[in-house]
Amino acid sequence: MIDVVIVGAGPNGLMLACELALAGVHPVVLERHTAPTGEARANGLVGQVVRLLDRRGLYAPLSGESTPPTPQPAFTFGAFPLDLTVLAENPHYVLGVPQAQLEATLAARAVELGVDLRRGHEVIDLHQRPDGVEVDLADGTQLTCRFLVGADGGRSVVRRLAGIDFPGVTNDRSISRTATVTVPASSLDPETGGLRVPGHGVVPPFQHTRTPRGLIAWAPFPGRPAILSTTEWPDTPTDAETPMNLAELRASVARVLGADIPLNAPDGPGLLRRLSGHNTRIADRYRAGRVLLVGDAAHVHPAIGGPGLNLGLQDAVNLGWKLAATVRGWAPPGLLDTYETERRPVAERVVMSTQAQSALIGPGDEITGLRELFAELLGMPEVTGHIAALMAGADIHYPADPADPLAGRCAPDVVVRGDLGPVRLAELIRTARPLLLDSTGAYAEVAAPWRDRVDVVTGALEGTTASALLVRPDCFIAWSAGDVGTLRASLTHHFGPPR
Repeated sequence: MIDVVIVGAGPNGLMLACELALAGVHPVVLERHTAPTGEARANGLVGQVVRLLDRRGLYAPLSGESTPPTPQPAFTFGAFPLDLTVLAENPHYVLGVPQAQLEATLAARAVELGVDLRRGHEVIDLHQRPDGVEVDLADGTQLTCRFLVGADGGRSVVRRLAGIDFPGVTNDRSISRTATVTVPASSLDPETGGLRVPGHGVVPPFQHTRTPRGLIAWAPFPGRPAILSTTEWPDTPTDAETPMNLAELRASVARVLGADIPLNAPDGPGLLRRLSGHNTRIADRYRAGRVLLVGDAAHVHPAIGGPGLNLGLQDAVNLGWKLAATVRGWAPPGLLDTYETERRPVAERVVMSTQAQSALIGPGDEITGLRELFAELLGMPEVTGHIAALMAGADIHYPADPADPLAGRCAPDVVVRGDLGPVRLAELIRTARPLLLDSTGAYAEVAAPWRDRVDVVTGALEGTTASALLVRPDCFIAWSAGDVGTLRASLTHHFGPPR
C-alpha cells in the first residue's frame, strides 16, 4: 500500500511531496497532464513564503542569488502604493519568478528526493475504507493508499469525489485582460521603467493604478516580456467565445486611462487571457476521513495582491510534517486535525484581504471618496505596518500556550554561533526536522529521548531574545525558554511521546 498519493503536480502538490520525502515518506504524485503545461499563471511569490523557500534551500536556485532574501521596500494594496521603508521591521518579501519556473524547480527537487511523479494519470473515482483509500484512474488501474491529498486546484476532482462542499460566492461583474506585450522605447519612463501615457502621466511599474473607470497594471519583468493587464466593470457582458487579441486589450487601456498606448506582441509565444469575474470560496472542511485538501483545492479568492502561493505553499508545509508523523506512527493524538484549525483562519484572513482590496479598486465616485479616506490612514506608519503584515502573512499566530509569548509565531531569522561558526536557522532547518536551539546547554539532555525526530543545536543565539527555541518543521515556534517541564510537555504535545 502506498503511504500517500497526491493528486496534482502544481506548486502546492510538489511542495507537499518534497516535505513528505524530507520526513521519510515517499509519496506518489499523480498529474493528469502528460507534461508541464507552461501556462502563464502566477508571476512571482509574495510574502513570508519567500523566507520559507530560503529555509528549504530553494531560494538560491529560484532567484539566482547567493545571499538571503531581503525585504521589499515597496508594494501595493488595493491599488495604493505602500512605502515599506517607514517600517522598523519590514515583513514583506517578493521573488519574481514565473510559476512555470517554480514548478520545474520543485519537480526536480521532488524527484531528487525520491518522489514518484507520474504524469498522464487522471483520477476519476475514489473509495474510502477504514485503513486507506482506493483511487481509480482513467486508464482502468487502481491504487491503494493510506492517505489521499487533493492538490488539484479550484475545480478539484478529489474534493468533489470526497463529498466536501465548497461554499462561497461568485462575482461576475469584472472583466480582466492580460497579455505579454512590447511597447516603443518612447513610451517607457527611463527613471522608473513605468509607462508614459500622454494625457495621463506615468503608470508606475509593478503597481495597480486605479481610475474611476478601471484598473491597470504594468509589469516589466527583467529578462522576459512585460505583462500588461486591465480590469473593468462593464455594463454589458463581453462575448466570452471570441478569442482575445491585443486590439481588445488596447481598447480596454484606452477606456481605463482615457488615453491610447501602442502595444505589440513579443517575439515568440505570448500570453493572451481574458477572465470574467472571480470566485471566493473555502472548503467546508479540509479533511474527510483519509482525504485531505491543500492549496486552491481548499480555498480560492481573487488574485489581487498575489497571496495565492503564499497561502498554498505554507498549507503544504504545515500539512507535510503532520501527515508524515501520522504515517510514521509518532504523531500525538489530534495532530493531523490541527492542519485545518491552524490553516483555515489564515485562509479566512486572505479572503478578507482580497475582498477589501476588490472593494477599494471598484469603479465610481463613492469608491473614490473611500480611497481618499484610506489614503489618509496609510499616512500612519502603524497602519502601513498592519497592512504589510496582513499582505505578507506575517501576522499568523497559531493557538499556543498563552504563557509563552513566542509560541505559535513564525521563528525569526536566528543565527546560531557554535562549534561550526555562525549558522543561519535557514540552513539548519532545510532537513525539515524539528529543531531545538539551545544557548544554555541545559535543555539538550531533556530533549534526548526525542532525538530520533528532533535535532538539537547548541550555541549562542542572535536575532532573538529567547535563550532557547523549539522550532517546528514549518518554522513556527513550539516553545521558547522556560522550565524543563514545559519543554517536555511541548515536545510530547507536538512530536509525540519519547521513545
